[in-house]
Amino acid sequence: MPTTFHEIPRARPATPLLDRASTPVELRRLGEAELLPLADELRQYLLYSVGQTGGHFGAGLGVIELTIALHYVFDTPDDRLVWDVGHQAYPHKILTGRRERMGSLRQKDGLAAFPRRSESEYDTFGVGHSSTSISAALGMAIAARMQGSGRKSVAVIGDGALTAGMAFEALNHASEVKADMLVILNDNDMSISNNVGGLSNYLAKILSSRTYSSMREGSKKVLSRLPGAWEIARRTEEYAKGMLVPGTLFEELGWNYIGPIDGHDLPTLIATLRNMRDLKGPQFLHVVTKKGKGFGPAEIDPIGYHAITKLEPEGAPAHAVPKKAGGPKYSSVFGQWLCDMAAQDPRLVGITPAMKEGSDLVAFADKFPDRYFDVAIAEQHAVTLAAGMACDGAKPVVAIYSTFLQRGYDQLIHDVAVQNLDVLFAIDRAGLVGEDGPTHAGSFDLSYLRCIPGMLVMTPSDENELRKLLTTGHHFEGPAAVRYPRGTGPNAPIEAALEPVEIGKGVLRREGNTGKVAFLVFGVQLAEALKVAEQFDASVADMRFVKPLDEELVRQLAASHELLVTVEENSVMGGAGAAVSEFLARENLQQPILHLGLPDYYVEHAKPAQMLAECGLDAAGIEASVKARLEALGQR
Repeated sequence: MPTTFHEIPRARPATPLLDRASTPVELRRLGEAELLPLADELRQYLLYSVGQTGGHFGAGLGVIELTIALHYVFDTPDDRLVWDVGHQAYPHKILTGRRERMGSLRQKDGLAAFPRRSESEYDTFGVGHSSTSISAALGMAIAARMQGSGRKSVAVIGDGALTAGMAFEALNHASEVKADMLVILNDNDMSISNNVGGLSNYLAKILSSRTYSSMREGSKKVLSRLPGAWEIARRTEEYAKGMLVPGTLFEELGWNYIGPIDGHDLPTLIATLRNMRDLKGPQFLHVVTKKGKGFGPAEIDPIGYHAITKLEPEGAPAHAVPKKAGGPKYSSVFGQWLCDMAAQDPRLVGITPAMKEGSDLVAFADKFPDRYFDVAIAEQHAVTLAAGMACDGAKPVVAIYSTFLQRGYDQLIHDVAVQNLDVLFAIDRAGLVGEDGPTHAGSFDLSYLRCIPGMLVMTPSDENELRKLLTTGHHFEGPAAVRYPRGTGPNAPIEAALEPVEIGKGVLRREGNTGKVAFLVFGVQLAEALKVAEQFDASVADMRFVKPLDEELVRQLAASHELLVTVEENSVMGGAGAAVSEFLARENLQQPILHLGLPDYYVEHAKPAQMLAECGLDAAGIEASVKARLEALGQR
């Protein structure tokens, strides 16, 4: 992807109207005629600010007009506005008092990449993953009813997020309790309907008007007295609307469906939202937007421009953009392995919950289209689908982010592990992931996996180990997991052969001579541990397996060293180090041990190196912790 675009402002754009609308209260003082030029200013400022910091890009550009309309019509923050996922919330941040801080977005101690309740009173619900908005807004609507408040609740959800079962569970429940709330479907892929234009906009205004609603309710009262008359009228209305708008599904779920309307037609948005604001019961507004609106490359390639990195100034020399030295991305190593193993084993199938590009299944999908399954944003379904395939002889590989697998944990246990099915979980984004923050960090997978009976849990230390352990997991008869981080590896030579390793056996990578310290490393911190080992002449074991643990290697190192140091990029509580302590206690081996890993708090967004330093998992932090522990032992 190119790093410079003439469409992105290089200098801070003039914002005379934005200067008068730095909060929703100020925004609501503007005249409606000023809102269209305000949208232009907001779009230009978003282009400028994301160009300075990097971050989620296309979704925000697509909801400029919708964001303005929502804050203009609703009394935020008293009225609750809940954004799904949060990818599209940058314009919301700009309009809610955070414009001057946008330069700190995704940086240490700066603005978060997603809505955060602790960051602003306008962020009513913290998000990071999809399909939670309707449930959250429904809870707020019920709370408002209990309190006798006239407070409004609005959820904004994308057409992709609507593929998750949780969204439909909330839609069903809201109609059951007759909640007074509004759901806005931001359809930015035209995946539901392309019925947008003057006629549909006009119909939306009519169907959402108070006149139509009053006539409908009045007719209902009259016709309800005549046997069967109201049911005939209701179905007549439903069929008439179904011929013109695609809302039959939502009407059947008990929602009053309006739309689709043009999500970039600001006057129509405002008029429709005003009409719907005071309607009782579950209201559903379908708006169609263009992801990346106003930025040509993003409109053409919405997937490629979902997010961008910081853009360098035009004309900057190539050496001005330093690149991290290292090998291929771990996800790329996985993608290549998947293709290679699929060529050898016709039983292999690949499954992803809407992360083909992120998990690097693009080549696999092209080469093996009949064995590739993207189940949309439905992690629970992905896991049980794999279980069903495994029941009848397939060898499914579920490519999933660590933090997303948490959503399918029940299915992992009940549908896969209890039945001891051959499903391999390729767990990407394990450990700290950087600027997306704690909602996306894979901090807990070793803890929540190793407690499951029968699970094979593996932690590769480099690219070649990843390929070996994936092969090991594929051949294992039962549930297996390989976890690996975001980003690149140390450029270890990768063997072409697809050979498994012995299950439950680690490798001693360095043998010290002093007998003082032994590092037991679970994962990619091996390189850092090897650096520190030079300072202490320490032994270093690449443990490879969290479960089953290489107990013989642990026993050997405990017998020959004064201090064992476990290292993992996972929560210390319940993690791989805890497995070592449990073994020592079970064997009644009295051995000083130091556990290094993620602390018992959520590590806030920053550069990955900054996060690792904060947790003491870089070479300097590991060295300091070991020195402190040795000094403490010497004082006994």
